[in-house]
Order: sequence, then structure tokens, then C-alpha cells
Amino acid sequence: MTSSTNNDNNAENNTKKTGAEQFSAPENVLVELRQKIDQVDGEILQLISNRAKLAQDVAIFKKEHADEVDSNPIFYRPEREAQVLKNIMKRNQASDSPISDEKMARLFREIMSVCLDLEAPQKIAFLGPVGTFTHAAALKHFGKASTTVPLTTITDVFREVEAGSAMYGVVPVENSSEGVVNHTLDGFLTSSLKIIGEVELPIHHNFLVAEHTKVDSLSRIYSHQQSLAQCRHWLDVNYPNVERVQVSSNGEAARRLKNEWHSAAIAGDVAVAEYDLHKLHENIEDNPGNTTRFLIIGREDIAPSGQDKTSILVSAHNKAGALIEILKPLSKHGVSMTSIETRPERPNKWSYVFFIDMEGHIEDENVRAAIEEIRPLVRDVRLLGSYPQAVI
Repeated sequence: MTSSTNNDNNAENNTKKTGAEQFSAPENVLVELRQKIDQVDGEILQLISNRAKLAQDVAIFKKEHADEVDSNPIFYRPEREAQVLKNIMKRNQASDSPISDEKMARLFREIMSVCLDLEAPQKIAFLGPVGTFTHAAALKHFGKASTTVPLTTITDVFREVEAGSAMYGVVPVENSSEGVVNHTLDGFLTSSLKIIGEVELPIHHNFLVAEHTKVDSLSRIYSHQQSLAQCRHWLDVNYPNVERVQVSSNGEAARRLKNEWHSAAIAGDVAVAEYDLHKLHENIEDNPGNTTRFLIIGREDIAPSGQDKTSILVSAHNKAGALIEILKPLSKHGVSMTSIETRPERPNKWSYVFFIDMEGHIEDENVRAAIEEIRPLVRDVRLLGSYPQAVI
């Protein structure tokens, strides 16, 4: 009896010991993994600091050699950043990284943004207010270390950059569902600014409420006209009897919720953080592939990046077959046209201009040859810019 009891006790003790070992072993592994993470974090910190110091050295060099290189040194180089981001994505693809190529590029975008801010702080004007998709596009392209300034109209953005009050501007130019933004195209008719880059932003709409919103008593939904149109079917199904109110921007829609308990807004992710709102529903757009293209406007010419676009403004003669004449040189020289838009040429009555985007850089032989061949066929050709295609 005693022997049997002792054996039972020993078995119980062994079971307890084994259980403790099974508990401590995973804990030890976790501690070891965390120590390795801490070590890697330290290495990353040092490497980022080294990169930042090199960026400062670049700034010092440019300032010291301003007369030799450029009397007004340029610190932001779109073609260089595009090359770096493409290289990062290529190297990430070749590695065994669990992070997607685009997410890895976004990490480096923020590192580059901080380094550029050390070289020379960049003031970026955008079509506001804060919390709009244009705001999101500005942050996507320049990173969160840039200083972004919201302006009321597209015209204001052009003027701010022309006056030198902002280094660059961000304006919407076309949406895959709603079409071209005419105010942006018209801005180039009277401005000498150039296109120095582009941003493509997938448009995901959220149904937002504030902390004090009484969801069961919603009587009003605020949003921009285009956003309401892009979510029409979803709204018809989910909130058919709630009034839809058009406002000047999604940022303005989000702002209004601060003082109203019976309202909701449709806006993007940036508005959520800016106005401390909550997502009641996500991705409510009727077309999940909805994308808006934005242009970066500035004053300088951009060197080739290896994967570029060129935009031109063509004033054609008012005659039959004018457009066909313009397009033939592009086909002849193997230049791929990506888009063409027509706008009235103010103040001339019944005169029109063509905005043409094409693949390639003005320094590419075939692009230059095609444009030179177009010149004698029209009243005027203006190069709006050659710039890197959107990378992320």
C-alpha cells in the first residue's frame, strides 16, 4: 500500500515537473527571440542614423557648391527617389522577406522623407482641406516628414507653387470611375509650372461616425459629390432613407461630425486619424478598383528615371483631320500614348487644346523625334514635363 502510494506521488511529481518544463521552454524561446529583435532594432537604428548623416553631407555639398552645380540647389530629386524605390522592391522580391514589395517600399519612403527633411524641409501645397484623398496622395508621395499645406482650390495650389511659397503642389487629375479633373488641366493653360511626378491612389471609402454619434438615429450623410456617386449602390442598399448632403470635400464632411450627433460622413483613412473618427463600415465603394491619379507640380526639369512619362499640351489648327495628324508621329516613332484629353482654349472661341500623356522621357530619341515632328503640324506644342511613372 505504501509502495503503491509512493509510486503514485512520484508519478504526480514527474508530471508536474514535465508541465513546468513545457511551460518554461516556450518562454525561454520567446525571450531569446525578443533579444534577437532588440539586437536587430539596434542595427536598424544605427543604419538609419548613418543614412541620415549621409543625407546631411549631401545637403552641405550642394550648398557649398551651389555656384558650380546650381545657383539654387534642388534637394528633392523625383527620378532618384523613383530609382531607389524600384531597386528596393526588386531586391525585396529577390529575398525571402515576408513583407510585400510595396510595403517595403513604403517603409523606405518614410525613411527617405525624414532624410530629405534633414537636407531641406519641403513645403507641399495640396488641394485641401486636411483629410482628403489629395492629402493622402501628398503623404504617400512625399512621406509624413514633409510639411503639407491645405489650400482651398486647385488654382490656389498652382499660385502657391508659382510664387515660391511652396516647393511643390499635389492636385488630382483623373479618376478611373469619374474621369478627368478639368480644373487641373485648365491650370496648365495659364501656368508655366511643370509636371514632375505622379501618384496613383486606390480610393477606398469609409462610412465614418464620431464617438458621440447616435448610429440608430442617422438623418444625414456628408461627402463630396464624387464620393457619393462612387458609393451610390451601397448607400441605396444600406441607408436608402438617409439624406445625402454634398460638401466641398471629404475632409469637410469629416470635420462636420465633430458638432453633430445625428450625422455620418464618407471619407478615406487619413480623415479617420485627423478628425478622431470611427469606421462603421470599410471599403463601401461600388467599384473596388477605383483609383485616382494625382500630379506633382513644380518648376524644374526632371532627369530620366528609366521608367517615365511625358505630358504635352498641343494647340491644334481648327481643321478637319487635325487630331489624326498629331497622332501619326507618335505611331511612326513607336511612342505609346497613355491618355488624351480635350479642353477649350480660352479665350479663343471654338478653339481646343489637347493634353497628351505618353510613355518615355523627352530625352528618349523616339519621344523627342515624335514631338519635333508634331510641331510644324500645329499652332503650338508645350512640354508639360517628363517625370517618373508612379512607383507605389
